[in-house]
Amino acid sequence: MEGNTELLNYIHQNCQMGIETLSQLIDIVEDDKFSQQLSSQLGEYKSVDELVSNKLNVLGEIEKGISNMTILSTYMSIGLKTLTNSTPSHISEMLIQGSTMGIIDITKNMNKYANADKSILKLADCLLSIEQCNIECLKEYLC
Repeated sequence: MEGNTELLNYIHQNCQMGIETLSQLIDIVEDDKFSQQLSSQLGEYKSVDELVSNKLNVLGEIEKGISNMTILSTYMSIGLKTLTNSTPSHISEMLIQGSTMGIIDITKNMNKYANADKSILKLADCLLSIEQCNIECLKEYLC
Protein backbone atom coordinates (compact mmCIF):
# COMPACT_ATOMS: atom_id res chain seq x y z
CA MET A 1 0.00 0.00 0.00
CA GLU A 2 1.13 3.48 -0.84
CA GLY A 3 2.25 5.84 1.91
CA ASN A 4 1.84 3.53 4.91
CA THR A 5 5.13 4.45 6.55
CA GLU A 6 4.77 8.15 5.77
CA LEU A 7 1.27 8.33 7.26
CA LEU A 8 2.31 6.34 10.34
CA ASN A 9 5.26 8.66 10.91
CA TYR A 10 3.03 11.71 10.51
CA ILE A 11 0.62 10.30 13.13
CA HIS A 12 3.60 9.53 15.40
CA GLN A 13 4.94 13.08 15.06
CA ASN A 14 1.52 14.59 15.76
CA CYS A 15 1.12 12.42 18.86
CA GLN A 16 4.66 13.23 19.96
CA MET A 17 3.91 16.96 19.72
CA GLY A 18 0.76 16.48 21.79
CA ILE A 19 2.65 14.45 24.39
CA GLU A 20 5.47 16.99 24.68
CA THR A 21 3.09 19.96 24.86
CA LEU A 22 0.66 18.46 27.36
CA SER A 23 3.44 17.11 29.57
CA GLN A 24 4.87 20.62 29.87
CA LEU A 25 1.49 22.27 30.42
CA ILE A 26 0.40 19.81 33.12
CA ASP A 27 3.38 20.98 35.18
CA ILE A 28 2.25 24.60 34.78
CA VAL A 29 -1.49 24.21 35.41
CA GLU A 30 -2.73 24.78 38.96
CA ASP A 31 -6.43 23.98 38.44
CA ASP A 32 -7.04 20.31 39.37
CA LYS A 33 -10.03 19.75 37.09
CA PHE A 34 -8.21 21.29 34.13
CA SER A 35 -5.07 19.29 34.92
CA GLN A 36 -7.15 16.09 34.89
CA GLN A 37 -8.55 17.06 31.48
CA LEU A 38 -5.06 17.58 30.11
CA SER A 39 -3.89 14.28 31.64
CA SER A 40 -6.76 12.50 29.91
CA GLN A 41 -5.79 14.03 26.58
CA LEU A 42 -2.16 13.06 27.19
CA GLY A 43 -3.23 9.45 27.74
CA GLU A 44 -5.12 9.42 24.45
CA TYR A 45 -2.08 10.65 22.51
CA LYS A 46 0.11 8.05 24.23
CA SER A 47 -2.35 5.26 23.38
CA VAL A 48 -2.47 6.14 19.68
CA ASP A 49 1.31 6.61 19.60
CA GLU A 50 1.84 3.14 21.07
CA LEU A 51 -0.38 1.62 18.37
CA VAL A 52 1.56 3.51 15.70
CA SER A 53 4.89 2.35 17.13
CA ASN A 54 3.70 -1.26 17.11
CA LYS A 55 2.50 -0.92 13.52
CA LEU A 56 5.83 0.58 12.41
CA ASN A 57 7.69 -2.27 14.14
CA VAL A 58 5.53 -4.87 12.35
CA LEU A 59 6.38 -3.18 9.05
CA GLY A 60 10.07 -3.21 9.97
CA GLU A 61 10.22 0.58 9.92
CA ILE A 62 11.83 3.01 12.34
CA GLU A 63 9.89 5.86 13.94
CA LYS A 64 10.79 9.29 12.63
CA GLY A 65 9.95 11.68 15.42
CA ILE A 66 9.97 15.43 15.56
CA SER A 67 13.37 17.07 15.76
CA ASN A 68 14.96 18.14 19.03
CA MET A 69 14.97 21.68 17.67
CA THR A 70 11.19 21.57 17.18
CA ILE A 71 10.74 20.23 20.71
CA LEU A 72 12.98 22.96 22.14
CA SER A 73 11.22 25.65 20.12
CA THR A 74 7.82 24.43 21.30
CA TYR A 75 9.01 24.24 24.90
CA MET A 76 10.30 27.81 24.78
CA SER A 77 7.15 29.07 23.05
CA ILE A 78 4.90 27.52 25.68
CA GLY A 79 7.10 28.92 28.43
CA LEU A 80 6.86 32.43 27.02
CA LYS A 81 3.13 32.24 26.30
CA THR A 82 2.33 31.05 29.83
CA LEU A 83 4.84 33.24 31.67
CA THR A 84 2.32 36.01 32.37
CA ASN A 85 -0.91 34.08 31.82
CA SER A 86 -1.26 30.45 32.82
CA THR A 87 -5.02 30.45 33.29
CA PRO A 88 -7.07 27.51 31.99
CA SER A 89 -8.75 29.89 29.54
CA HIS A 90 -5.47 31.04 28.00
CA ILE A 91 -3.99 27.54 27.87
CA SER A 92 -7.22 26.18 26.37
CA GLU A 93 -7.04 28.80 23.65
CA MET A 94 -3.45 27.78 22.88
CA LEU A 95 -4.38 24.10 22.76
CA ILE A 96 -7.47 24.71 20.62
CA GLN A 97 -5.27 26.53 18.10
CA GLY A 98 -2.83 23.60 18.12
CA SER A 99 -5.58 21.01 17.73
CA THR A 100 -7.10 23.00 14.88
CA MET A 101 -3.77 22.95 13.07
CA GLY A 102 -3.60 19.23 13.81
CA ILE A 103 -7.04 18.66 12.28
CA ILE A 104 -5.99 20.47 9.12
CA ASP A 105 -2.75 18.50 8.85
CA ILE A 106 -4.37 15.14 9.60
CA THR A 107 -7.03 15.75 7.00
CA LYS A 108 -4.44 16.73 4.39
CA ASN A 109 -2.40 13.62 5.12
CA MET A 110 -5.43 11.33 5.07
CA ASN A 111 -6.29 12.73 1.65
CA LYS A 112 -2.69 12.53 0.46
CA TYR A 113 -2.38 8.89 1.56
CA ALA A 114 -5.93 7.80 0.80
CA ASN A 115 -4.55 4.53 -0.63
CA ALA A 116 -2.79 3.58 2.61
CA ASP A 117 -3.73 0.45 4.50
CA LYS A 118 -7.20 0.74 6.03
CA SER A 119 -5.92 0.01 9.54
CA ILE A 120 -3.48 2.92 9.25
CA LEU A 121 -6.18 5.24 7.93
CA LYS A 122 -8.26 4.14 10.92
CA LEU A 123 -5.44 5.27 13.26
CA ALA A 124 -5.33 8.61 11.46
CA ASP A 125 -9.10 8.92 11.82
CA CYS A 126 -8.78 8.08 15.51
CA LEU A 127 -6.27 10.90 15.93
CA LEU A 128 -8.59 13.23 14.02
CA SER A 129 -11.43 12.34 16.41
CA ILE A 130 -9.18 12.93 19.42
CA GLU A 131 -8.26 16.39 18.14
CA GLN A 132 -11.93 17.23 17.53
CA CYS A 133 -12.96 16.01 20.98
CA ASN A 134 -10.10 17.91 22.60
CA ILE A 135 -11.39 21.14 21.09
CA GLU A 136 -14.91 20.48 22.34
CA CYS A 137 -13.69 19.67 25.87
CA LEU A 138 -11.41 22.71 26.01
CA LYS A 139 -14.20 25.11 25.00
CA GLU A 140 -15.59 24.70 28.53
CA TYR A 141 -12.55 26.53 29.93
CA LEU A 142 -12.71 29.56 27.64
CA CYS A 143 -13.80 32.82 29.22
